[in-house]
Amino acid sequence: MEPRTPRVTSPASVSIEPWSQDDLGLLRLANSPELMDHLGGPETEEQLQVRHARYVALSADRTGRGRMFRIVLTATGQPVGTIGFWEQAREGDEVYETGWAVLAGFQGRGIASAATAAVAARAGEAGRHRYLHAYPSVDNAASNAVCRKSGFTLLGTCELEYPPGRPMSANDWRLDLAGLPPGPPPGGILTR
Repeated sequence: MEPRTPRVTSPASVSIEPWSQDDLGLLRLANSPELMDHLGGPETEEQLQVRHARYVALSADRTGRGRMFRIVLTATGQPVGTIGFWEQAREGDEVYETGWAVLAGFQGRGIASAATAAVAARAGEAGRHRYLHAYPSVDNAASNAVCRKSGFTLLGTCELEYPPGRPMSANDWRLDLAGLPPGPPPGGILTR
């Protein structure tokens, strides 16, 4: 039996660090059936390689179009998930979109909410768009709870294709980045 990781009690227990060439193994771990269930199932190795290259390129981009990060437990330095933000066109508007994955053994401890606060702060600093959206499947109770806890407003449901060619009913959650307090998120979460 695996030792259980203690619940994250403050955002300072988690950091987000820029995605790097060395993070392909983490992406493979996040490609598990239980994590990809609401996203059409696990990707092939070829799809993972393409995604990883996109994440590396996005993390190297300093234009404010977005960034990808690994989620790390600050006490141990252990990577436990992925999160990022990127530009997306929705209904004629340019917005930021966010998405995350926390490895199965680390879910239910506040990690995704802490990382979402950090990524929202980074998107606000980038300053290209006022809003950050998340589009979890209507059936993904955990991700919808993260949105609610992170201060997003539910705008309603929408129909998306994810992956392309696979219809998905999603909730459209929006966070007003202009309403965020200046400076680092509460708890002083690290964003290296």
